[in-house]
Amino acid sequence: MEQFKLFVELTRLKKPIGYMLLFWPCAWGLTIGYEFSNGINLFIFHLLLFFYGSILMRSAGCIVNDVADREFDSRVNRTKRRPVASRKISVKLALFYSVLLCLIAFIVLIQFNHFTIALGLISMPLAFTYPLMKRYTYWPQLFLGITFNYGLLLGWTSINNELSAIPLFLYFGAIFWTLGYDTIYGFQDIKDDEIIGLKSTSIKFKNSPKMFLLICYIVFFVSLIMTGILLKLDYLFYILLLIPFVHLFLFQIKLFNKDDPEICLKIFKSNNFFGFLVFTIFLIMKNFS
Repeated sequence: MEQFKLFVELTRLKKPIGYMLLFWPCAWGLTIGYEFSNGINLFIFHLLLFFYGSILMRSAGCIVNDVADREFDSRVNRTKRRPVASRKISVKLALFYSVLLCLIAFIVLIQFNHFTIALGLISMPLAFTYPLMKRYTYWPQLFLGITFNYGLLLGWTSINNELSAIPLFLYFGAIFWTLGYDTIYGFQDIKDDEIIGLKSTSIKFKNSPKMFLLICYIVFFVSLIMTGILLKLDYLFYILLLIPFVHLFLFQIKLFNKDDPEICLKIFKSNNFFGFLVFTIFLIMKNFS
């Protein structure tokens, strides 16, 4: 029982925000690519596959992150009690868990078409090299955005079996969404990170964070508008976009306070709701436009 509790802690299964932020781009890509006039059975099946895959890959990624960062984590107040950093779980056992989760995720992946399987396999190195980025560059959040939103392309190709400008535009914008919310998240650890020499966009833009967030979210919002244009959605789409607009610009940026870790965490977690909002809008428009 104790080992199971440690496994849950290691994989962050009690913190769904991580795998939901991985899942929502998959759901967006699937929804904008799906033809609902053909029924919803395949849509629901694929949605469940992406949900399970998101949990599995995020859990495996957390383990690799904890193994790679175990020395740093032991020196940071928020992370020093993690199972690997506190030596409650050995590196060897942690890596065994990660491999096992990846094998199960591979079983999920092979339910899709060959093109999607190939794209999914190509993304694997991205998922496991992210922890190294914060050692060498101030842009690990950008790398995370490239990785975390890759599922948007998989969602599209699982239906269309090819890429086009539509998912690529949205993918590009979604990278900036992640760049924004993970910069906010990074302000929780900024003091410790500076002391131990880790890098982040939170540190790079600590003197003008709201301007940086504004730029990130504008880029993402423009990509949403471009997606609507490319999909030839009617005017209702742009009216509905006012809801996520208010959330990004009048809630997240306005409420943000780099010196308040609790506020930063609250804003970061609110992106789960934001992901749901965008998914719901695409779902409505694809069914009723």
